[in-house]
Amino acid sequence: QLKLVESGGGLVQPGGSLRLSCAASGAPFDYYVIGWFRQAPGKERDIISCISASDGTTYYADSVQGRFTISRDNAKNTAYLQMDNLKPEDSAVYYCAADRKPWGLAVRDYEYDYWGQGTQVTVSS
Repeated sequence: QLKLVESGGGLVQPGGSLRLSCAASGAPFDYYVIGWFRQAPGKERDIISCISASDGTTYYADSVQGRFTISRDNAKNTAYLQMDNLKPEDSAVYYCAADRKPWGLAVRDYEYDYWGQGTQVTVSS
């Protein structure tokens, strides 16, 4: 059973940066695709980015392409989401999730079996 814990959220001004972390425990981390999702009040949960288990292949939603960077350190059982040039519309609860899938990516939330508790990101002046 994989457990995920996010950290790194907070309040930041427009144009600022945050780095979210997703710490995993309980199962071999390097068997899992890791995805980052976000959900704003009254909106659906959307995928932002994901990274493959094996070769570091990545996916980004158009809304964050060029501003966010996903990475993982399998030795530390941790994935990261570096968020730069943040905008007010980036405000949401951010979740990391894991899908046991040794190869390829997963871009739909129903593909993911394990979820963290979420961390709030607020972009405001």
